[in-house]
Amino acid sequence: MENSRYDTNKLQELTANYEKRIYDLEQLLDISRSFSTTLEGSKLLDSITFSCMAQMHVTNAGIFVLDLLNSEYFELQLKHQTKEQEEKFKIAFDDPIVNVLVEEKRPVQLDYLLLRCTDSPAIPMLKSLNPTLIVPLILKNHINGILYLGERFLLDPDADIAYSDYEKDQILNIASLAAISINNTALIERSSTDMMTHLKLKYFFFNVLSEKLDIANSQHLPLSVMMFDIDFFKHFNDTYGHECGDYVLKQVAHLIKSNLRDEDLASRYGGEEFTVLLTNTKKEVAMAIAERIRTSIASHDFVYNDQHMRVTISVGVAVYDYKTNPITVPKNLVNQADQGLYMSKHNGRNRVTYAPPSLVTNLEEENNAK
Repeated sequence: MENSRYDTNKLQELTANYEKRIYDLEQLLDISRSFSTTLEGSKLLDSITFSCMAQMHVTNAGIFVLDLLNSEYFELQLKHQTKEQEEKFKIAFDDPIVNVLVEEKRPVQLDYLLLRCTDSPAIPMLKSLNPTLIVPLILKNHINGILYLGERFLLDPDADIAYSDYEKDQILNIASLAAISINNTALIERSSTDMMTHLKLKYFFFNVLSEKLDIANSQHLPLSVMMFDIDFFKHFNDTYGHECGDYVLKQVAHLIKSNLRDEDLASRYGGEEFTVLLTNTKKEVAMAIAERIRTSIASHDFVYNDQHMRVTISVGVAVYDYKTNPITVPKNLVNQADQGLYMSKHNGRNRVTYAPPSLVTNLEEENNAK
């Protein structure tokens, strides 16, 4: 009788164990779908951290990812950080912590890193995060991220707070999926970014504009496009050399981006021309943002090789409106902004000009007729 009861309990335990494993595999499949269909960097990192928090029952999590442009350090991606914290929460690529994680290729606890990496400059910062587990994100023997899990909470108060071997295998599987997705996102980011100005490229701008214009058209939302051109840009190349011209381009790009909202998109359109896409933005707001950028650049002290230079830009602004300017072809809206830019240059430069729909009256009809 006792053996029968023992066999029944054992069977129930095995059944529960296999049911959990099947459930976890289904969860892993859902996580894989989520990661593979998310190509925007910030959304992907959010998806990874939230998935890890849910699966491992932790109160918080974060990811250090490689800087896409120079790959010299891993930076912690957390939206609630202050600017001061962002400067501190970095791990150099050649830090001993990174070397140990690549060597181990498994989740480790902070105590283990403290023993192995006593000379690591990142140890005080890492300790301040109070991680319960640190997981390398490795793809083909290359590390492209470091995941940490925060304090654990368990539904069963009598359960062991420590991570089981099975849980460590689970988080390592998630980390492997995350490493693949982060790598794919990084490839897209690099291929769509101008390496000099760190702004998006023209083709990427048009892809996003096409998508946003469809949404604006279907939901009757306003949408604005700005086109910028650096006044007398050839003067900087001819007078101070092409390195000075590159410096001006980088500084102007930085000033443009620093005056935009998170949801706006700036691109290097070509040469000394830049474009900006403002979603769900009416004429008055677009003109105010354009003027803020123009003023910021005009008042900025550009210093190259101890030479103080004044830089100005001319700006054209075009606004999609489903009643007054129902453009459906992205290129036509950009052409309108370009016409506004032409008017700014024609009227003396260093100014912002709104391009009314009447400036480009036949473009839409011509495209529809083709």
